[in-house]
Amino acid sequence: MSVTIGQDTRGSSLRKGRWSVAIVAASALLMVVILLSPCTVPIGRMYWDLVVYLDAANRIFNAQIPVVDFFTPVGPLGYYLFAAGLKLFPNAQPLLLVSWSVFVVTGPLMAIVSREIEVRQRRGMAFAVLLPFLAFTFLPFNTESSFLYPGSDGYGIYNRQVTQLLYVLAAALIFIRHQRLLASVVVLAMTALFFIKITGFIAGLLICAFAFFAGRLTFRHAVAAALIFFAILGVFQLWNGLTVRYMADIWTLAIMNSGKLLPRFLRAGAEYFSVMAPAGLLVLVLFWTTRDRIASSWRSLRQERSWQRLTAFLDHEGMWLGVLLFAGLFFETQNSGSQALIFLWPVAIWIVSSRLQAATETPKAFGAIAILAGIAVFLPLTDVLHRAAAAYISAVRNEPLPNENLKTIGSVNARPEMIKLAGDLLRNYTVHRDAYRDFVRAGELPTYGYYSDFGFQLTHLMAFDRAVAAIRALEAESGKRFETLMNLNFVNPFPYLLDRTAPKYIAIGADPTRAVPDPDMEVLEAVRQTDLVLYPTCPLTPDNSALHAIYSPALAGHRKIELDDCYDAFVHPRFEMDLGT
Repeated sequence: MSVTIGQDTRGSSLRKGRWSVAIVAASALLMVVILLSPCTVPIGRMYWDLVVYLDAANRIFNAQIPVVDFFTPVGPLGYYLFAAGLKLFPNAQPLLLVSWSVFVVTGPLMAIVSREIEVRQRRGMAFAVLLPFLAFTFLPFNTESSFLYPGSDGYGIYNRQVTQLLYVLAAALIFIRHQRLLASVVVLAMTALFFIKITGFIAGLLICAFAFFAGRLTFRHAVAAALIFFAILGVFQLWNGLTVRYMADIWTLAIMNSGKLLPRFLRAGAEYFSVMAPAGLLVLVLFWTTRDRIASSWRSLRQERSWQRLTAFLDHEGMWLGVLLFAGLFFETQNSGSQALIFLWPVAIWIVSSRLQAATETPKAFGAIAILAGIAVFLPLTDVLHRAAAAYISAVRNEPLPNENLKTIGSVNARPEMIKLAGDLLRNYTVHRDAYRDFVRAGELPTYGYYSDFGFQLTHLMAFDRAVAAIRALEAESGKRFETLMNLNFVNPFPYLLDRTAPKYIAIGADPTRAVPDPDMEVLEAVRQTDLVLYPTCPLTPDNSALHAIYSPALAGHRKIELDDCYDAFVHPRFEMDLGT
C-alpha cells in the first residue's frame, strides 16, 4: 500500500533532526583528520586511474580548463573537486582524497535528506538511510572484484561518485515532501551528475521523470528546477564556453563507443545478478500482493483520466523499484566498475517500513518482502565491507613502496614479495623487450586483465620514479629545463611530479580504443611544441604503440633518445645542441 510521508511533528522532532546533521558533520571531520595524517593504502586494481585526476588538477593549477583546454573521458566537476581538495590537503593520500572529494556535494545534500526523514518520520529510519551511504562513501571499493588479492580500487572512481549522487537523489525523491527543498536537492544533484558523468545524469533523469509522473514533484517546482538547471548551464557557457564543448565531447565519445546496447544490458545483468534477481523478484511480489489496489487504481484511471489518478496509479512501491533497477542497469552498461545499484537502499527502506503496520495481518507477504529487500541491498554493502576489511587487515603484512620522486602517488603499500616481483619484472621487460614487441605486433597483452594486475601497477609506479630521476639528470647534463611534458601512455604523472605543465588539448586518461579522438591540427601543434614526450617501454603495449601512432605526425621533428631502461623520449629540436649528438 502507498504511504503518505508527511506528518510534521515539530518541536521535539526538530531537536532530534540534529542527529543526522551531526553524524554527517562528524564524518566530514573524520575525513579531514585522515587526509591530514600520513597514510598509505594497499595497492589495488587500476591504481593508475587516480593519476588522471592528478594530471587534471595540475592542468587546472596551470590555468587549463577541463573540456575547453584538454579532452576528458568524463565531466569536469570531479576534477575541480579533486583540485580544490589537493590545494587544501597537498599531502593527502590521493586515492582517499579523490574518493571523498564528492562528499563536498553529497554530504550536505544527504544531511538535508536524512534530517527531513528524522524530523518527519523516525530517527531509526533516518539512520537506516544515512549509515549505509556513509559506509559506501568512506570505503574506496567497488561492489565487485574478480582479482585474487584484496586491494584498493583505483578504477571506477567517477562511477562510484555517480552512484553515491544517485543514492542521495533517490532518497530525496522518496522521502522529502517539502517541494522547494526537494526541488533544490534535485537541481544540485542533477547538476553534479551532469558535470561528472553524462550517463549518470541520464539515469538520474529517468528517476526524476518517473518521480514527476508519480506526483512526487509538482509541475511548478519541476519546471522551476529545470529552468535553474539550464540557467546554470548557460552561465558556464557564457563564462568559458564549457557547456557546448562538453556536449560536443560527449557526442564524440558516444560515437567512439557506439555498439549494441542489448549485449551490454546482458553483461551488466549477469555481473550484478545477485542484486538484480532478488530485486526483480521483489518487484513481482509487490505487484502481486497489491494486485487489488493496482486494479482499482487502473479502473479509476480509465474512468477519469486525470493527473491525480495517473499519479495515484504510478506512485507504487513496485514501480519505483522497477524504475530504479532499470536506471541502475542502464548506468552499469557503460561501466567497468562502480558501487552498482547501491541507491536501492532508500526505496528498500521505504518499502519495508510501509509494510510494517500490516505485517501481523500478512506475515508471509511481509516476510518475503523483507527478505528479498534485505538480500538486494545488503549484498553490495557486505561486498564492500568484506573487501575493505580484507584489504586493510591483510595490509598488516604489507610494506610501503620505496620511492624518491612520486610525491603522494607513491603512498601505497604492498606485500614484500609483490614489490620484489615488480622489480624483477622491470628487469625482465628490459632484457626480453623483443618478446613484448611480439605481443604488440599481435595487438595483445601478455595476459587478460593485465592492467589490473598489482604487479603491473607497481612496476608502473617504479618506472615513474626512475623516469623522474632520469629527466632531472638529463636537465642537469643539458643545462636546460623541459617545461612541457607528455607521456604516450594512459596516464601522464610527470607534469605533477616535476611541477611542470602538460600540453593543451590532448586527452587525459588516454585509452586509444575509446577515449582518444583523432587529433586535429590544434592538437598536433600542441604536441609538436611539447618539450619532452616520453614513450614507456617497460613493457611495450599495444595501447602505447597506438598512442605513438596517433601522435607520430607531430613528433617527426623531435629527436628520439633513450631516457632510461624503461623510457624512450622525444626531445624538441630546440634542445638539440644542448644534448649533443
